[in-house]
Amino acid sequence: MIGFYNYTVIATYLSLAISLSGMLFAAAGKTHWAVICLMLSGLLDAFDGKIARTKKDRSVREQRFGVQIDSLCDLVCFGVLPVIIGYFAAPHGLNSVLFYIYAVCGVLHVLGGVIRLSFFNIGEEEKRDQGIKVERSTYTGMPITTVALIYPIIYLFRRPLADHPDLFTAIWSFAMLAIAFLFVGKFHIRKPTNKGIIILIVFGAVIACGIGFIYGICSK
Repeated sequence: MIGFYNYTVIATYLSLAISLSGMLFAAAGKTHWAVICLMLSGLLDAFDGKIARTKKDRSVREQRFGVQIDSLCDLVCFGVLPVIIGYFAAPHGLNSVLFYIYAVCGVLHVLGGVIRLSFFNIGEEEKRDQGIKVERSTYTGMPITTVALIYPIIYLFRRPLADHPDLFTAIWSFAMLAIAFLFVGKFHIRKPTNKGIIILIVFGAVIACGIGFIYGICSK
């Protein structure tokens, strides 16, 4: 078989599988479970690079494969999945103007993710071709995985806005549009330290518990 299947890419493959499951949950009307899948994918993404770097004898081809497969999976997990969740959380038919507004914002969201990840991959390839090994301390633009926390926070308001689905859709649409531009923005964000990652994980766990409490995940 082509490809690589050692432990360095297992977290990435698992993240993709979870996100695809999230899409099915959303289509089945269980958008709260889809949001949890989004967050789990984000958790795995926080460690897939660290796991890969523990294998010191990775070939150049393995390393380049890891970069490509990570970006491809990120596009599905953090580019496409949020669009699917937002739609099924408050679906609108073809006769609704909001449907078309949402569609445009969703396309821009995914496009922004594609451009960001492609640009990142080019930079990584150039550095590897030049034999440059640089530890990144900042990100240019907003990392795509940050949506694993942003959208769950927005989703917390779905129940309070249950009687106003149009408003919820408008908020999610605006978020997708804003995030699309943040993906490709030319500004710098400091890369979180290990302590920062732990804080983000704890914060994510609190949000997940909030979703579980509000939507009664354990009882459904």
